[in-house]
Amino acid sequence: MQLSNRTKHLEPKPLNFWERMYVPVIAQGLNITIKHLFRKKVTIRYPEVKRELSPVFRGLHILKRDAQGRERCTACGLCALACPAEAISMLSAERTKDEKGLYREEKYAAVYEINMLRCIFCGLCEDACPKAAIYLQKDRFAPAFFGREQVIYGKDRLVESVTNRAKVGLDQ
Repeated sequence: MQLSNRTKHLEPKPLNFWERMYVPVIAQGLNITIKHLFRKKVTIRYPEVKRELSPVFRGLHILKRDAQGRERCTACGLCALACPAEAISMLSAERTKDEKGLYREEKYAAVYEINMLRCIFCGLCEDACPKAAIYLQKDRFAPAFFGREQVIYGKDRLVESVTNRAKVGLDQ
């Protein structure tokens, strides 16, 4: 049954000897291979050569310290509210008199956690922080995870160390 009278009956063209031996197709394949031999290599030898990153690249999170080495985070919760993936959770606590050298304000984040499986590295937490306490570092990549216990980053992995701060000269 025909749907229209526009049908076209095609007869296959007979192949010559060279086409039956697949010589033109093999020659085309070799031509492509030879072209790729003389092109610039796109592979980067990672440990020795670092890849050039975009100026807007956002890497791993860090909780910054002030010039006296105290934590800047005041547990206001704006970063957690701004996070579209709801990856940030925190619990606040009141500072005691003997902890005055550790925290800037009377309220601080006793528990600060980021679920790296949920984080989309959007940078909204960095923009929302009024104390400039959280930053997304440009030189650190998210590592590979081999278990769920490695996915939750607590204050032990997020807070900037005092010795690292002195070495790099990040006092702001």
